[in-house]
Amino acid sequence: MAPAPENAPEHCPGTESEQAGKSSACDGCPNQNVCATAPKGPDPDLPLINDRMGGVKHKILVLSGKGGVGKSSFTTQLSFALSHDEETQVGVMDIDICGPSIPKMFGLDGEQIHQSNSGWSPVYVTDNLGVMSIGFILQEADDAIIWRGPKKNGLIKQFLKDVDWGDLDYLVVDTPPGTSDEHLSVVQYLKESGITGAILITTPQEVALQDVRKEIDFCRKVKIPIIGVVENMAGFVCPSCKGESVIFAPTTGGARKMCEDTKTRFLGSIPLDPRIGKSCDQGLSFLEEYPESPATVAYQGIIAEIKKILPQ
Repeated sequence: MAPAPENAPEHCPGTESEQAGKSSACDGCPNQNVCATAPKGPDPDLPLINDRMGGVKHKILVLSGKGGVGKSSFTTQLSFALSHDEETQVGVMDIDICGPSIPKMFGLDGEQIHQSNSGWSPVYVTDNLGVMSIGFILQEADDAIIWRGPKKNGLIKQFLKDVDWGDLDYLVVDTPPGTSDEHLSVVQYLKESGITGAILITTPQEVALQDVRKEIDFCRKVKIPIIGVVENMAGFVCPSCKGESVIFAPTTGGARKMCEDTKTRFLGSIPLDPRIGKSCDQGLSFLEEYPESPATVAYQGIIAEIKKILPQ
Protein backbone atom coordinates (compact mmCIF):
# COMPACT_ATOMS: atom_id res chain seq x y z
CA MET A 1 0.00 0.00 0.00
CA ALA A 2 1.31 3.42 -0.94
CA PRO A 3 1.71 5.92 1.93
CA ALA A 4 -1.26 8.13 2.84
CA PRO A 5 -1.14 11.72 4.14
CA GLU A 6 -1.78 12.08 7.88
CA ASN A 7 -5.11 13.87 7.31
CA ALA A 8 -6.35 11.43 4.66
CA PRO A 9 -9.80 9.72 4.71
CA GLU A 10 -10.13 6.18 6.08
CA HIS A 11 -9.95 4.36 2.73
CA CYS A 12 -7.28 6.53 1.11
CA PRO A 13 -5.67 4.62 -1.81
CA GLY A 14 -2.28 6.20 -1.07
CA THR A 15 -0.42 9.04 -2.75
CA GLU A 16 1.43 6.83 -5.25
CA SER A 17 -1.59 4.78 -6.32
CA GLU A 18 -3.05 5.20 -9.82
CA GLN A 19 -6.35 5.95 -8.04
CA ALA A 20 -4.87 8.73 -5.88
CA GLY A 21 -7.21 11.72 -6.02
CA LYS A 22 -9.65 9.84 -8.26
CA SER A 23 -11.40 7.20 -6.13
CA SER A 24 -14.65 7.82 -4.28
CA ALA A 25 -12.71 7.76 -1.00
CA CYS A 26 -10.89 10.89 -2.18
CA ASP A 27 -14.06 13.01 -2.45
CA GLY A 28 -13.82 15.93 -0.06
CA CYS A 29 -10.23 15.22 0.96
CA PRO A 30 -8.14 18.45 1.11
CA ASN A 31 -5.31 16.61 -0.69
CA GLN A 32 -7.48 15.43 -3.61
CA ASN A 33 -6.24 17.82 -6.30
CA VAL A 34 -2.58 17.51 -5.32
CA CYS A 35 -2.76 13.69 -5.26
CA ALA A 36 -4.54 13.57 -8.62
CA THR A 37 -1.77 15.54 -10.35
CA ALA A 38 1.28 14.11 -8.56
CA PRO A 39 3.37 11.35 -10.21
CA LYS A 40 2.02 7.82 -9.57
CA GLY A 41 3.41 4.31 -9.22
CA PRO A 42 6.97 3.07 -9.67
CA ASP A 43 8.81 5.61 -11.76
CA PRO A 44 11.17 4.16 -14.40
CA ASP A 45 13.16 7.42 -14.36
CA LEU A 46 14.10 7.14 -10.67
CA PRO A 47 17.22 5.01 -11.35
CA LEU A 48 18.41 7.70 -13.79
CA ILE A 49 17.81 10.42 -11.19
CA ASN A 50 19.56 8.38 -8.51
CA ASP A 51 22.53 7.95 -10.83
CA ARG A 52 22.77 11.71 -11.47
CA MET A 53 22.35 12.50 -7.78
CA GLY A 54 24.92 9.91 -6.72
CA GLY A 55 27.65 12.52 -7.07
CA VAL A 56 25.86 15.16 -4.97
CA LYS A 57 26.94 15.26 -1.32
CA HIS A 58 24.31 17.64 0.08
CA LYS A 59 20.87 18.37 -1.37
CA ILE A 60 19.32 21.40 0.34
CA LEU A 61 15.78 22.69 -0.25
CA VAL A 62 15.04 26.37 0.42
CA LEU A 63 11.38 26.56 1.42
CA SER A 64 8.72 28.91 2.72
CA GLY A 65 4.96 28.75 2.80
CA LYS A 66 4.88 32.49 2.06
CA GLY A 67 5.86 34.34 -1.11
CA GLY A 68 8.00 37.45 -1.03
CA VAL A 69 10.04 36.53 2.06
CA GLY A 70 13.36 36.27 0.21
CA LYS A 71 13.83 32.57 -0.65
CA SER A 72 15.52 33.29 -3.98
CA SER A 73 17.75 36.04 -2.58
CA PHE A 74 18.80 33.74 0.27
CA THR A 75 19.42 30.87 -2.19
CA THR A 76 21.57 33.20 -4.29
CA GLN A 77 23.68 34.60 -1.48
CA LEU A 78 24.06 31.19 0.19
CA SER A 79 25.28 29.70 -3.10
CA PHE A 80 27.67 32.58 -3.78
CA ALA A 81 29.10 32.14 -0.27
CA LEU A 82 29.47 28.35 -0.56
CA SER A 83 31.22 28.70 -3.91
CA HIS A 84 33.67 31.29 -2.55
CA ASP A 85 35.95 28.33 -1.80
CA GLU A 86 37.12 27.35 -5.28
CA GLU A 87 37.44 23.72 -4.19
CA THR A 88 33.71 23.56 -3.38
CA GLN A 89 31.38 22.59 -6.23
CA VAL A 90 27.90 24.16 -6.02
CA GLY A 91 24.78 23.69 -8.13
CA VAL A 92 21.55 25.72 -7.98
CA MET A 93 18.29 24.26 -9.27
CA ASP A 94 15.39 26.69 -9.67
CA ILE A 95 12.02 24.88 -9.49
CA ASP A 96 9.98 28.07 -9.10
CA ILE A 97 8.57 27.30 -12.55
CA CYS A 98 6.16 30.25 -12.80
CA GLY A 99 8.47 32.84 -11.25
CA PRO A 100 12.07 32.03 -12.19
CA SER A 101 14.10 34.89 -10.71
CA ILE A 102 17.32 32.93 -10.18
CA PRO A 103 18.88 33.73 -13.61
CA LYS A 104 18.55 37.49 -12.95
CA MET A 105 19.98 37.16 -9.45
CA PHE A 106 23.07 35.36 -10.73
CA GLY A 107 23.60 37.79 -13.62
CA LEU A 108 22.66 35.14 -16.18
CA ASP A 109 19.89 36.92 -18.10
CA GLY A 110 19.83 35.90 -21.74
CA GLU A 111 21.84 32.71 -21.21
CA GLN A 112 20.65 29.44 -22.72
CA ILE A 113 21.00 25.76 -21.90
CA HIS A 114 23.56 23.83 -23.94
CA GLN A 115 23.34 20.12 -24.68
CA SER A 116 26.24 17.68 -24.76
CA ASN A 117 26.56 13.90 -25.02
CA SER A 118 26.16 13.70 -21.24
CA GLY A 119 22.97 15.79 -21.11
CA TRP A 120 22.01 19.41 -20.48
CA SER A 121 24.84 21.53 -19.12
CA PRO A 122 24.14 23.94 -16.26
CA VAL A 123 24.81 27.61 -16.97
CA TYR A 124 27.94 28.54 -15.02
CA VAL A 125 28.41 31.72 -13.00
CA THR A 126 31.95 30.64 -12.14
CA ASP A 127 33.83 27.41 -12.76
CA ASN A 128 32.42 25.92 -9.54
CA LEU A 129 28.89 27.42 -9.51
CA GLY A 130 26.33 26.10 -12.02
CA VAL A 131 22.65 27.03 -12.36
CA MET A 132 19.61 25.42 -13.99
CA SER A 133 16.28 27.25 -14.43
CA ILE A 134 13.31 27.37 -16.78
CA GLY A 135 14.38 30.98 -17.32
CA PHE A 136 17.07 29.67 -19.67
CA ILE A 137 14.44 27.98 -21.85
CA LEU A 138 12.04 30.91 -22.33
CA GLN A 139 12.17 32.73 -25.67
CA GLU A 140 11.42 36.03 -23.90
CA ALA A 141 12.12 36.81 -20.25
CA ASP A 142 8.60 38.22 -19.83
CA ASP A 143 6.83 35.14 -21.22
CA ALA A 144 4.22 33.76 -18.80
CA ILE A 145 4.52 30.08 -17.89
CA ILE A 146 0.91 28.83 -17.85
CA TRP A 147 1.37 25.16 -16.96
CA ARG A 148 -0.63 22.59 -15.06
CA GLY A 149 0.98 20.32 -12.48
CA PRO A 150 2.04 17.39 -14.69
CA LYS A 151 4.04 19.62 -17.03
CA LYS A 152 5.80 21.26 -14.06
CA ASN A 153 6.57 17.81 -12.64
CA GLY A 154 8.04 16.74 -15.98
CA LEU A 155 10.43 19.70 -16.10
CA ILE A 156 11.60 19.12 -12.52
CA LYS A 157 12.31 15.51 -13.44
CA GLN A 158 14.32 16.68 -16.47
CA PHE A 159 16.37 19.01 -14.29
CA LEU A 160 17.28 16.03 -12.11
CA LYS A 161 17.81 13.25 -14.64
CA ASP A 162 18.94 15.09 -17.80
CA VAL A 163 21.28 17.75 -16.37
CA ASP A 164 24.95 16.86 -16.15
CA TRP A 165 25.47 18.14 -12.61
CA GLY A 166 28.68 16.18 -12.12
CA ASP A 167 30.11 15.83 -8.61
CA LEU A 168 28.73 18.52 -6.31
CA ASP A 169 29.32 19.37 -2.69
CA TYR A 170 25.99 21.22 -2.58
CA LEU A 171 22.86 21.26 -4.72
CA VAL A 172 20.67 24.15 -3.50
CA VAL A 173 17.05 23.94 -4.69
CA ASP A 174 15.05 27.17 -4.83
CA THR A 175 11.32 26.44 -4.53
CA PRO A 176 8.07 28.38 -5.03
CA PRO A 177 5.84 29.28 -2.07
CA GLY A 178 3.53 26.64 -0.66
CA THR A 179 3.37 22.87 -0.30
CA SER A 180 2.02 21.69 -3.65
CA ASP A 181 3.01 19.99 -6.91
CA GLU A 182 6.60 21.20 -7.21
CA HIS A 183 7.39 20.34 -3.60
CA LEU A 184 5.80 16.89 -3.71
CA SER A 185 7.58 16.11 -6.98
CA VAL A 186 11.09 17.09 -5.88
CA VAL A 187 10.63 15.19 -2.61
CA GLN A 188 9.45 12.06 -4.43
CA TYR A 189 12.21 12.22 -7.03
CA LEU A 190 14.95 12.74 -4.44
CA LYS A 191 13.60 10.37 -1.80
CA GLU A 192 15.82 7.41 -2.70
CA SER A 193 19.03 9.42 -3.16
CA GLY A 194 18.30 11.38 0.03
CA ILE A 195 17.57 15.01 0.90
CA THR A 196 20.04 16.50 3.37
CA GLY A 197 17.45 18.92 4.68
CA ALA A 198 15.41 22.08 4.27
CA ILE A 199 16.12 25.68 5.21
CA LEU A 200 12.91 27.60 5.89
CA ILE A 201 12.75 31.34 5.23
CA THR A 202 10.32 33.70 6.92
CA THR A 203 9.88 37.34 7.84
CA PRO A 204 9.05 38.38 11.42
CA GLN A 205 5.34 39.21 11.12
CA GLU A 206 2.59 36.73 11.97
CA VAL A 207 1.10 36.72 8.46
CA ALA A 208 4.34 35.09 7.21
CA LEU A 209 4.90 32.88 10.25
CA GLN A 210 1.50 31.21 9.96
CA ASP A 211 2.38 29.97 6.48
CA VAL A 212 5.85 28.85 7.56
CA ARG A 213 4.26 26.74 10.30
CA LYS A 214 2.45 24.88 7.51
CA GLU A 215 5.79 24.36 5.78
CA ILE A 216 7.24 22.90 8.98
CA ASP A 217 4.25 20.54 9.13
CA PHE A 218 4.82 19.62 5.47
CA CYS A 219 8.48 18.76 6.10
CA ARG A 220 7.58 16.54 9.03
CA LYS A 221 4.82 14.74 7.12
CA VAL A 222 7.05 13.95 4.14
CA LYS A 223 10.07 13.29 6.39
CA ILE A 224 12.40 16.06 5.20
CA PRO A 225 14.92 16.98 7.94
CA ILE A 226 14.66 20.66 8.86
CA ILE A 227 18.10 22.27 9.00
CA GLY A 228 16.63 25.41 10.51
CA VAL A 229 14.70 28.65 10.09
CA VAL A 230 16.09 31.97 8.84
CA GLU A 231 14.30 35.20 9.71
CA ASN A 232 14.75 37.55 6.76
CA MET A 233 14.09 41.32 6.64
CA ALA A 234 14.35 41.48 10.43
CA GLY A 235 14.48 45.26 10.75
CA PHE A 236 16.03 47.86 8.45
CA VAL A 237 19.60 49.08 8.82
CA CYS A 238 20.31 52.45 7.20
CA PRO A 239 23.54 52.13 5.17
CA SER A 240 24.40 55.76 5.96
CA CYS A 241 23.64 56.31 9.65
CA LYS A 242 23.51 52.62 10.70
CA GLY A 243 20.23 53.32 12.51
CA GLU A 244 17.79 50.40 12.77
CA SER A 245 14.02 50.46 12.21
CA VAL A 246 11.40 47.72 12.51
CA ILE A 247 9.62 47.16 9.19
CA PHE A 248 7.74 43.91 9.84
CA ALA A 249 6.74 43.97 13.50
CA PRO A 250 7.17 40.59 15.26
CA THR A 251 3.80 40.83 17.03
CA THR A 252 3.82 37.16 18.06
CA GLY A 253 7.52 36.95 18.94
CA GLY A 254 8.94 36.48 15.44
CA ALA A 255 10.77 33.46 14.10
CA ARG A 256 12.68 32.77 17.31
CA LYS A 257 9.45 32.26 19.29
CA MET A 258 7.97 30.16 16.47
CA CYS A 259 11.04 27.92 16.55
CA GLU A 260 10.68 27.47 20.29
CA ASP A 261 7.02 26.54 19.87
CA THR A 262 7.63 24.11 17.00
CA LYS A 263 10.92 22.72 18.34
CA THR A 264 12.87 23.72 15.23
CA ARG A 265 16.35 25.25 15.05
CA PHE A 266 16.57 29.04 14.74
CA LEU A 267 19.53 29.86 12.47
CA GLY A 268 19.46 33.64 12.82
CA SER A 269 18.02 36.94 11.62
CA ILE A 270 19.08 39.00 8.60
CA PRO A 271 18.31 42.74 8.64
CA LEU A 272 16.95 44.40 5.52
CA ASP A 273 19.63 46.27 3.59
CA PRO A 274 18.44 47.91 0.34
CA ARG A 275 21.75 46.96 -1.25
CA ILE A 276 20.72 43.28 -1.11
CA GLY A 277 18.04 44.03 -3.70
CA LYS A 278 20.51 46.06 -5.74
CA SER A 279 23.03 43.18 -5.71
CA CYS A 280 20.37 40.68 -6.79
CA ASP A 281 19.27 42.96 -9.65
CA GLN A 282 22.89 43.20 -10.79
CA GLY A 283 23.67 39.51 -10.33
CA LEU A 284 26.38 40.16 -7.73
CA SER A 285 27.33 38.61 -4.42
CA PHE A 286 26.07 41.01 -1.75
CA LEU A 287 28.47 39.50 0.77
CA GLU A 288 31.48 40.35 -1.40
CA GLU A 289 30.21 43.76 -2.49
CA TYR A 290 29.28 45.01 1.00
CA PRO A 291 31.35 43.11 3.59
CA GLU A 292 30.81 45.88 6.18
CA SER A 293 27.00 45.55 6.19
CA PRO A 294 25.33 44.10 9.34
CA ALA A 295 23.34 41.92 6.91
CA THR A 296 26.60 40.41 5.62
CA VAL A 297 27.69 39.62 9.18
CA ALA A 298 24.30 37.97 9.79
CA TYR A 299 24.52 35.97 6.55
CA GLN A 300 28.02 34.77 7.41
CA GLY A 301 26.94 33.64 10.87
CA ILE A 302 23.96 31.73 9.47
CA ILE A 303 26.01 30.08 6.73
CA ALA A 304 28.68 29.04 9.25
CA GLU A 305 25.93 27.52 11.41
CA ILE A 306 24.48 25.62 8.41
CA LYS A 307 27.90 24.16 7.59
CA LYS A 308 28.31 22.98 11.18
CA ILE A 309 24.91 21.27 11.14
CA LEU A 310 25.34 19.41 7.84
CA PRO A 311 26.64 15.85 8.13
CA GLN A 312 30.25 15.49 7.04
